[in-house]
This record gives sequence, C-alpha cells and structure tokens, in this order.
Amino acid sequence: MRGFLACAMLAAMTSAAMTSTATAQVSDDAVRIGVLTDLSSWGRDNSGPGSVEAAKMAVEEFGPTVLGKPIEIISADHQMKTDVGVQIVRGWFDNGKVDAVVDIPNSGIAIAVHNMVRERNKIALLSGPGASSLTDELCSPNTVHFTYDTYALSKVTASAVIKEGGKSWYFITADYAFGQQLEKDATRFINEMGGKVLGGVKHPTNTADFSSFALQAQSSKSDVVAFANAGQDTDNAIKQSGEFGLVQGGQKLVGLLMFDTDVHAIGLKAAQGTYMTTAAYWNMDEATRAWSKKFYERTKVMPTMIHTGVYGSVLHYLKGIKAAGTDDPAKVMAKMRELPIEDIFVHGGKLREDGRVIRDMYLAKVKSPEQSKEPWDYLEIIKTVKGEDAFRPVSESKCPLLKK
Repeated sequence: MRGFLACAMLAAMTSAAMTSTATAQVSDDAVRIGVLTDLSSWGRDNSGPGSVEAAKMAVEEFGPTVLGKPIEIISADHQMKTDVGVQIVRGWFDNGKVDAVVDIPNSGIAIAVHNMVRERNKIALLSGPGASSLTDELCSPNTVHFTYDTYALSKVTASAVIKEGGKSWYFITADYAFGQQLEKDATRFINEMGGKVLGGVKHPTNTADFSSFALQAQSSKSDVVAFANAGQDTDNAIKQSGEFGLVQGGQKLVGLLMFDTDVHAIGLKAAQGTYMTTAAYWNMDEATRAWSKKFYERTKVMPTMIHTGVYGSVLHYLKGIKAAGTDDPAKVMAKMRELPIEDIFVHGGKLREDGRVIRDMYLAKVKSPEQSKEPWDYLEIIKTVKGEDAFRPVSESKCPLLKK
C-alpha cells in the first residue's frame, strides 16, 4: 500500500510538472529585450549607454532566466532619427526575435514605434519619451509609459511656480512632437491658474547658439522663461540665458524637462534656483543611494529618471512574464496591470489600462553651490506629488481603453 501511494504521489508530481512546463511558454526559447536609445546625439547623457546598463541591472536583480529561459538584452542607436529608429525595430521584429522595445528617447520616434508595436503584437516599455498623447488619444494596449509625460511635468512645475508669483511666461521650445506637446500642456495649466503666456519661440533640435532666443525671452519681460526642450538643448539654453543675465534681471528659469545630467553639464552656478519636476532622484534614501552608486561605477554618472525608468519597466515586465507563465503580450500586459509596481524607485505604482504608469512625482529646485554637500548633490526635493494628482485623470482622457 505504501509503495502504491508513493507511486501515485510521484505520478501526480510528474503530471503537475508536465502541466507547468506546458503552460510556461516562451517564444523562441528566450526573452529578448531591445533597448532603443540615443548613443550619439543630444539625448545621450540622460538616456544612452546608461539606459542599456539600467536594463542589464534589472535582469541581474530579477535573475538570468524567466520561466527557465534566458533573458537577452540588445541595444541600438536611433540617432534621433525616426526613419532610423523604425528600421531598427522592424529588423528586430522580423529577424531578431525581439519581444519588447525599451526606452526610446524622442517622442516622434516613440510614437512611430508605439504604432508598430501594436500592429506586430509586441510590447513597448517607454521611459525616454514624454508626449502625453501616447496614453491619451494614441493609447494602445501594448504600450507602457513608465516614467513621466508632458502632462505631469507641466502640471507639477507650472502650479508651483505660479504660486510663487511667476504669472507671466515665455517659452523657448524644441520644434518637434515632445516640445510642442510640453508647451501645449504647460499653457493649459498656466491659463487655468490665472497666469498668462506672453509668447515664445521655437528652435530646431541640437541647436548650439541660443543667444537670439535668450534675448527674445529677456525682452518679453516675462516673470518666467520656460524651456520646453531636452538634453543638450536645455543645457545650452539655460547656460546662455545665464550669460545674458536673465536671472539677475528678475526672471525665473524653469526646465520643464531636466535631468541630473543637465544640471551636471550646466553647473550649479548657472542652474541654481531652476525649478524642475522629476520621477526619481538618486539621493532619496539608502536604497536609492546604494543602487545609484552601483550604477555610477558602471557609467560614471548618477542615474536620471530615464535610467531608473528603464530599470523599473524591464523589471516589471519580467515579473509580468513570470506571473503570466508565458511571454504572450496580452497575458503579460494583463499581469503587469494586475501587479503593483515595486522597485528601488517606485512604491505602490500602478499600470493603468491606457498604458500610463501612475507613480509619485517630485517637484525639485536646483541647489546653489553652497548648498551642495557632495558630488551630484544637486536637487532639493520641495514636494512629493501623488501620481493621482500628477497625471491625467481618467475623466479627462480620450483613450477608449479606459472605462469612464
């Protein structure tokens, strides 16, 4: 009798293992994640090689395999060119057996890939782009917008600056999808809070000379000069505005999208007092400091919110695959929406049906050189804004995936 029971138990265990193996399915016997980023242009410092390392750190934290299959990270440079980015991703899907595309700084490229991902039934894990339209009228069941967007950046920053007396605004805006969306979203919140936009000027990306734009902003006599651009464009614009004495003349400078690397490039002397909104900061607590120092050892920069977003989105994606027992995109996305988002930088985050990750955002002010106590100690966190208050509410959304 004892032998019979042992055999029965062994048979049951074998059957369960076979069932588990049958249900745990990974296409092409590997999970392949492609980091599409900027390795050579004006967004390199705030994404670029750091995004590749952040994805690798997520895999290391999760483990080298998922559902018994290896996890592979590959990367490519989209050069800030939409046609180049689309060609890379098409090749990844057609020949490289890539399951998910990560990062994609530059909203124009991100929108093109976001549409391709929906058509090909893959997954996009977006950390780099900011256009809020990605989870509004353009929303897709295959996209995760993990880190920030123009809606949250504009709302958090504009609200705070107007409360401090910055009523009249002038924009220096990058002339592409992200910059235009950022100015549009900021203008809305400025108007709603009783402020006024006096004007603005648009510039091509990767501009070296901002002198004429800075002079136009100065002559507007606005309370606030807002930079709706990113990367080296932001660095150059703020540096040159400082050289023309805008702050000394009483104007406030606002970086609607700024990163720690921008402050590093500009220097505290020129950037001090600038307002910005961020989704993460390296020096928040012991856990963020430990992770960031490990990241610094690999990259020689402290992580930006894009880097931490790549890390977090890849980690959550792998958790979704594990929970789903498959890498089937629909099932993985369902699990990613079901699971709370927990990592070093995000606590209690939630992936909404429209693809928007609802997470806390932080209003920050750049420290003066005297306030900085150590290298990369650049930001004073002024306020924590809950995700529900920072991002577009369901009631305002044009996304058909949200049940209102």
